[in-house]
Amino acid sequence: MNNTEIMASYTDWKQAENMPTDLRTELAAMANDQAAITDAFGTSLSFGTAGMRGVIGAGTNRMNIFTVRQATEGLAQMMETLPAADRDRGVAISFDPRYNSRLFAHEAARVLGAHGIKSFVFDDIRPTPELSFAVRHLHTYAGIMITASHNPKQYNGYKIYGPDGGQMPPKESDLMTTYVRQVKDLFAIPVAAEPELRKQKLLQIIGEDVDVAYLDQIKTVNVNHDLIQTVGKDLKFVYTPLHGTGKIIARRALSDAGFQNYDVVTAQTIADPEFPTTPFPNPEFAQTFDLAIELGNRENADVLIATDPDADRLGAAVRQPDGTYQLMTGNQIASVLLDYILKAKQAAHDLPADGMVVKSIVSTELATDIAKHYGVTMKNVLTGFKFIAEQIQLAETNHDHTFLFGFEESFGYLIKPFVRDKDAIQSTMLLAEVAAYYKQQGQTLYDGLQGLYKQYGYFEEETISEEFAGLDGQAQMQQLMENFRNHPLTEFNGSQVLAREDFLTSEKTTADGTTTPIDLPQSNVLKYWLADGTWLAIRPSGTEPKIKFYVGVKADSQAAATDRLQSYVAAIHNDLLKQ
Repeated sequence: MNNTEIMASYTDWKQAENMPTDLRTELAAMANDQAAITDAFGTSLSFGTAGMRGVIGAGTNRMNIFTVRQATEGLAQMMETLPAADRDRGVAISFDPRYNSRLFAHEAARVLGAHGIKSFVFDDIRPTPELSFAVRHLHTYAGIMITASHNPKQYNGYKIYGPDGGQMPPKESDLMTTYVRQVKDLFAIPVAAEPELRKQKLLQIIGEDVDVAYLDQIKTVNVNHDLIQTVGKDLKFVYTPLHGTGKIIARRALSDAGFQNYDVVTAQTIADPEFPTTPFPNPEFAQTFDLAIELGNRENADVLIATDPDADRLGAAVRQPDGTYQLMTGNQIASVLLDYILKAKQAAHDLPADGMVVKSIVSTELATDIAKHYGVTMKNVLTGFKFIAEQIQLAETNHDHTFLFGFEESFGYLIKPFVRDKDAIQSTMLLAEVAAYYKQQGQTLYDGLQGLYKQYGYFEEETISEEFAGLDGQAQMQQLMENFRNHPLTEFNGSQVLAREDFLTSEKTTADGTTTPIDLPQSNVLKYWLADGTWLAIRPSGTEPKIKFYVGVKADSQAAATDRLQSYVAAIHNDLLKQ
């Protein structure tokens, strides 16, 4: 948008009669700040791999009741094209403890109600995976989750789920986006009054009824209940929901499973949108565990477990012999969980011949080797858990594979497919059990990981995020990706590129120029396979102004793997980011 269009949009917002007081005050405050106006109105929020996400505030590039209404109006108009049987199934809606989450959830219900579409709204905050479950349990056509996941307090977001309980895949998401963009006048979107919707039964409140059904399914996640009843009593761990939705369900699930010897971080069990104890409520960051470590040291805890505010991601730290806590990466947690699942099924003669594991293309290859060892198929998909959900649905439809585990390196895992998104409640249950399993052997989770390294080789991975802020950030990111395509890497950090995968052109090109098709949806991602066994991937984030560089190495020892990884990380900073 040019400056004239930006100012026209700003003026429309200032003059809107139905502008809430808080947004009107914010608009007035930015009157003499052209940079603020441009940032708020220079573009519109768009859907990425995980829906719509942005800073809370006034403007088309912000999360507010009008952008939420616009997104929901797009969903409603799309649903009006469906057969009546599908349209009448309605929409399940949940929300996290962030600022305005409850408001946005009810605004979405009011827009749907104005179209005669039923909504089922949770009575209070609930985890993202429970929303995914609710879509399936209530047989709704869609689901809406109001959350910004692990982002800082200034953010909120809006995720759309399809009939299978997974986030809408590209085709459906693009169709909905088309309808959303057709909604030009954000201030004329019809909304119905809640009392009238309740009277017409177009808005129903749900809660404990779905909780009980979800928790019944959670009970099926644990493998060895006898182990939990015996060794599980000796395992000491700390759990923190990081001020989020895990507080609602996780402790009930732990109690149902038989885990009793654990403590919670009291201060972080308060659902506070300020996230006062951790400005970045992301379990992949070491500082997020500061309070858990303090409690763990006092209680001599074996393991620390943290779930992010919407309880779809899980992080963990393990007590070492010297008393310190070692943070595990998402790839490491996934590898330990996967090995335990497959080992247990094999021991019980319950490992299906058509077993399937699904991971993203930027996740660890250690999982591939583990799956191969047990004779299980590994499927690789694009980043975004909706692609894992899509594989589960295809397997069920075609009856050709049995889903066993799915994960992304970004601390998201799914054990049982009664949910079609990453589920930190499921993961908490299983990780506690795996910790008990290793404790029975006089080991820790980290010892178990080292055992996998000794068996399969030493794998290390790292993700480097480079931020491109401001309205010109997207253009900078696009230019950088074009540079990589126009000047293909033939070697990197002294190692020859054996193959390049371009997921935008859907082609894999080997060093001799041979090309083969890639059977995945188009996506702006490049991946390189190098002669020393290293892989490198580059992709713009779908929800943040960042380009992410992923690198994975393998070596014969921990020291060699660490040295190789550090060498590649330095090369990314010194070479690739200076293009």
